Amino acid sequence: MIVVFGSVNLDLVARVDRLPREGETIAGTSFAALPGGKGANQALAARRAGATVAMAGAVGADGFAPAALRNLVAAGVNLEAMRRVDVPTGVALIHVDAAGRNAITVIAGANSHADPEDVTDATLRPGTTLVLQLEVPLEAVTAIAVRAKRRGIRVILNAAPAHPLSRDLIAALDVLIVNEHEAAAIAASGALPQAPADFAVTFHRRHACAVVVTLGAGGAIAAVDGGLLAVEAPKVRVIDTVGAGDALVGALAAALDRGAEWTRAIAEGVAAGTLACTVEGAQAAMPDRAAIETLAATFRVGVRPRSLG
Repeated sequence: MIVVFGSVNLDLVARVDRLPREGETIAGTSFAALPGGKGANQALAARRAGATVAMAGAVGADGFAPAALRNLVAAGVNLEAMRRVDVPTGVALIHVDAAGRNAITVIAGANSHADPEDVTDATLRPGTTLVLQLEVPLEAVTAIAVRAKRRGIRVILNAAPAHPLSRDLIAALDVLIVNEHEAAAIAASGALPQAPADFAVTFHRRHACAVVVTLGAGGAIAAVDGGLLAVEAPKVRVIDTVGAGDALVGALAAALDRGAEWTRAIAEGVAAGTLACTVEGAQAAMPDRAAIETLAATFRVGVRPRSLG
């Protein structure tokens, strides 16, 4: 079972020919209000990838909340630990250009009130995988990660958006997932190498957790079990990259949760992220397990032994 503790947003998406520059007003071509938030996206991605999923977080007592939760409800994600608070549901303001590139501003709203105590000890039972991000308070993320680690639960952190990580949080991790920008931010705060492969290997060596660095169209690498894995993403017609990273995280977590080897898990993660780029929207783009497995089966996972010191 996967437990996701994280953010729930309503994404307000404007499609534009190009992203606006500072101080510029441009005309958009379309608008949509879509369920989002990294936590909700990853919960849905893991569920569609075949996992049993529960999610904890917070939404407001407003009209945005039902819209933000509708895909999770439809997919059968357990929301018993979802807190309702008297502040607005979180929103993300998203511009997507004609090439599928995006610029995003997130307003936390109710996400600032996410409480790790809403996840019971009975939920954090042996065999559970806990998935975290950084769109809810860092103190809350750290508290539930430390608690889960003490209970022998696998802890996966997608360190997004970029933020320095505390020693306590790092010590609780089994898997760290970052993109190149997030890896560089962590490297700068921790005197680590900047290059993705060197960062992954060094962080893995120093903190004894697996490290996945996503490379966009380049696929992903993972430092795990004394070696470096690499998967190249296939070329696809990109419609929208929003949610692609969340699709990768959810599918990779689902694969690990069911006991897949790392070579298979990283392949399924890259497959899910690739497929998500071919559909507009974040949650609408989350692929199902059959599609993920079909594409992942075509990948060759490179294994490059690296001395981890």
